[in-house]
Amino acid sequence: MSRPIRMALTKGRLEKDTVGLLEKLGFDCTAVREKGRKLILPVPDANLEVVLAKANDVITYVEHGVCDMGVVGKDTIMEMNGKFYELVDLGFGKCKFALATKKDYDFYGGYGIKTIATKYPNVSRHFFEKKGMDTEIIKIEGSVELAPLLELADGIVDIVETGTTLKENGLEVIEDVAPISARLIANTVSLKMRQAEIEGLIKLIEENL
Repeated sequence: MSRPIRMALTKGRLEKDTVGLLEKLGFDCTAVREKGRKLILPVPDANLEVVLAKANDVITYVEHGVCDMGVVGKDTIMEMNGKFYELVDLGFGKCKFALATKKDYDFYGGYGIKTIATKYPNVSRHFFEKKGMDTEIIKIEGSVELAPLLELADGIVDIVETGTTLKENGLEVIEDVAPISARLIANTVSLKMRQAEIEGLIKLIEENL
């Protein structure tokens, strides 16, 4: 018997939503729900092993083939550009990338190079390159909203769900960049070697979305 199919899940909300989906498929996820501090957990009746990881690491584990599949947000996929198959839009974890500035700021006016603060430099660069705009991109690790308030940046590209945090800090969305939701990804070799098992699981998931 080969090892179970390993599925890496992004810890937190996507993990909870994915476990909910697996339970909807009729699988017993008790071990995952009662995980304690364990990071690798069995879903025996599905011949699955769940690996809990940070979003970026989900992609790394799937790319390197130590996990066959993974569930990760489209935001991480767009930023990391890995070599794997993106199979299914799972439809949960919905939000968007958006460009935001201080309220009533004329972002597209004037001729100078605009400065953008973001946790997602690749997504931001790609967005402005498509517009043919020169920008300076500054990577921020914490609260990106601070950058325009401290006049470090003309605008920010960030994940927006409700926009409340932006409003509370006197910022507003001026343009949507890309929609985001959770995606099911697979390792390219696993998809060939364990095609029947993986495709069976995908079919089940798609029927239950």
